[in-house]
Amino acid sequence: MTEQAFHPSRFLPYLLNQAAEASSREFQAYYRSRYGMLRAEWRVLFHLGCYGELSAKQICEKASIHKTKVSRAVAALAEKRFLTRRPSDADRRIEVLSLTPAGNAAFKDLSRAAEGFDAKLLARLDPAEVEALRRALLVLSDPAP
Repeated sequence: MTEQAFHPSRFLPYLLNQAAEASSREFQAYYRSRYGMLRAEWRVLFHLGCYGELSAKQICEKASIHKTKVSRAVAALAEKRFLTRRPSDADRRIEVLSLTPAGNAAFKDLSRAAEGFDAKLLARLDPAEVEALRRALLVLSDPAP
């Protein structure tokens, strides 16, 4: 068998995706079983909890989620009574999204759980590896100049 120049297991985007999927699987099970949420719903809830009122377009931009997924997540979270929508005072075509008290409670619960999952994941690395990983991911997350 000849040696290949390229293999997916060495391709950085593939490795990053595999690491993201593996590291989020356990937490996904938590928010699905506890709140019946899908990943996009968790991400929308997370952004509203962290940043306060946002439009769907702002969430798309901040979270890098396609507008269709955000729209579905917003509808599902509204149905669960985790968020409300109201027309923007500045532009009536835009809806302002905000968490309800139930949404805030879910956000706080999931934030605590996320911190625990994060600590468990990071415990597999030594502190220098954690810091190097965080720095590298921040660099790779920034759009190339």
